[in-house]
Amino acid sequence: MADYKRPKTNEEFHENFAQKKPLMNKTEAFYESSRCLFCYDAPCVTACPTEIDIPLFIRQIHTGNVEGAAKTIFDQNWFGNACGKICPTGVLCEGACVYNHQGVKPIEIGRLQNYATDKVIKNGKQLYKPGPDNGRKVAIIGAGPSGISCACELRTMGYTVDIFEAKEKPSGLTIYGTAPYKITNQEVLDEIDYLQDQLKFNIHYNKPITKKDQLKELEEKYDAIFLGVGIGPTARLNIPGIDKKGVVGAVEFIEELRMIQHKVHVPDRVIVIGGGNTAMDAASETSRMGAKDVILAYRRSRDEMGGYDFEYEMARSSGARGMFNVQPIEITGNGEATGVKFIRTENRNGKLEYIEGSQFVIECDLVIKATGQAKLGGLFEMIDGLEVDEMTRIVVDEETFQTKNPKYFAGGDAVNGGAEVVDGAHDGKAAARGIEQWLNA
Repeated sequence: MADYKRPKTNEEFHENFAQKKPLMNKTEAFYESSRCLFCYDAPCVTACPTEIDIPLFIRQIHTGNVEGAAKTIFDQNWFGNACGKICPTGVLCEGACVYNHQGVKPIEIGRLQNYATDKVIKNGKQLYKPGPDNGRKVAIIGAGPSGISCACELRTMGYTVDIFEAKEKPSGLTIYGTAPYKITNQEVLDEIDYLQDQLKFNIHYNKPITKKDQLKELEEKYDAIFLGVGIGPTARLNIPGIDKKGVVGAVEFIEELRMIQHKVHVPDRVIVIGGGNTAMDAASETSRMGAKDVILAYRRSRDEMGGYDFEYEMARSSGARGMFNVQPIEITGNGEATGVKFIRTENRNGKLEYIEGSQFVIECDLVIKATGQAKLGGLFEMIDGLEVDEMTRIVVDEETFQTKNPKYFAGGDAVNGGAEVVDGAHDGKAAARGIEQWLNA
């Protein structure tokens, strides 16, 4: 178990958050690519949401055609570089590698993907250019993975594209919500700069769409609108004391850590409430920021956690410890959080129930609630004819990603409720094709 010192400089921060998938050098890439069996049925491709031709790009790397490998990747996934680092490859492409059935380490597909795309980004290699101007314009709300991917695909077909982004940086949760040990800020921004330099889409920063008048203006000026808004801030946990000082949302905590890094103050005793991947990240991050006692508290058993096992093991190896079957019922303290009162739970006939008289308090200095994210229902209500389901997810056609209001298309977390960056990249690309099909019907 690691014992991290509190980082006081940018260099110490990056030492504590050393990259989980470091960039390969040429020799490493050559030898790793030589291990591929080029399976005829390529289960790794089937496991990739964007269906990258993985055996092809690995063969291209091995034969020295790194630029060709990068194009094979970007042709299917406009976030090819970022996904090489932050995708849960162990449960997607690498998890499907046939070597797993032989007790052999699977091909490091993610790192090979990152190696190839990093080369062309750093060299500024021109792989794409905008298609001939077709005279049509599309507005995109949100510069996250789905929005950027939709923009890139539309530009190759000659559409003018304007992206309206509420924040001051692009790529959504790729930069604002991903643990720093998975990808650096610079890598994220370099990929977006590379794509924007080649395909010339416009991003208007600090331009949140919050009023119906703004939507009406977009509807009048643009031929189609894509909603790539993701999901909102951390959902509220309705227990006494939740508004005390020292209680923060995991999404907000991770965003602050990404933006100001070592300047974030993390106290010694931290309780993270939740059982998803965001909770795992928050627990791992606070440990790496020097916290001495980090508890990951979840109301159900470990087997019922929504987070991946490898994410939990990473949090544990960073110094966090799990506490299961405990439900928070109050944040204690006088104006400032000093602890969390829990009650023990158990599963009785498939139903989670409290154990009477089992309440207890654990003292802490910071409470991080990783209790899911609120949906942007207020925005959706302003769009005429837009249909959402009981979980406030936008209802779309499964193939074209067109909403019930035909002028609007949507993808990413606003549709799936919160998935991976690769899923957003897939949705944005597919929606662009849907827009093309609808406008040329």
